Amino acid sequence: MRKLKRYLSNAAFGVSVLLLVSPAALVFLWMLSLSLKNELDNTAFPPIFVPDPPTLDNYREVFARNDFLLFAWNSVVVSFSATGLALAIGVPAGYGIAKMKAMRAAALILIARITPGLSYLIPLFLLFQWLELTGTLVPIVITHLVITVPIVVWVMISFFEGLPAELEEAALVDGATIWQAFRYVAMPLARPGITVATILAFIFSWNNFVFAMVLAGRETRTLPVAVNNMLTFEQISWGPLSAAALLVTAPVLILTLLAQKQIVAGLTAGGVKGA
Repeated sequence: MRKLKRYLSNAAFGVSVLLLVSPAALVFLWMLSLSLKNELDNTAFPPIFVPDPPTLDNYREVFARNDFLLFAWNSVVVSFSATGLALAIGVPAGYGIAKMKAMRAAALILIARITPGLSYLIPLFLLFQWLELTGTLVPIVITHLVITVPIVVWVMISFFEGLPAELEEAALVDGATIWQAFRYVAMPLARPGITVATILAFIFSWNNFVFAMVLAGRETRTLPVAVNNMLTFEQISWGPLSAAALLVTAPVLILTLLAQKQIVAGLTAGGVKGA
């Protein structure tokens, strides 16, 4: 009887997961199908799901119409820079907020995170225009900190709140400064949280579209902007558009699949420690 209940429970859980995941999986597979078909098959009715034969012309067109490698390099520079700066700012900030129990500061950071990016765009655009930095990668990196820093801070707060205070107090008693206690005691113990914060900050920075669309120049566009370049006034070319979207999402998708265990373990550890 127990085995039957366990079997039914596992089956119900599997069906629930399948129902939740299937819409996203079907959308991804349909986008893959569009990228491997010509425009005639993409607009056919009834829809043709399996391309016969598949073609790579849409991917060739993406590289022909865009300097895709340059845009990819811009995305790498922006995402890594924004993530690195966010860690340098957010990890110590999360430690300070957690130890001082400054919940008002944490709430302020949360408000900054949930505020739409368009609210920051106009004043930041005017500022960078006055500084004559528009069209470079610098303003894009700085604006991405609006996204990445709150993520890092909020992930790290939960980890630092759950660390045993006795370890840091022992280090202080032995003569360590508060900075040394943070660097040599707190940071190594919070390494899973730093890993999670790094991955999440990189993903959000990589996928951001609005800031790069407005602040970037012709040579400093990022990959999400390259997808927008596939849209024309005459018609929507679904094949090249889907191919560009897949090329943009592929690095993040691969990173998520490779690091899913670290993400789940890190978030779970933060939740358990704080309990």
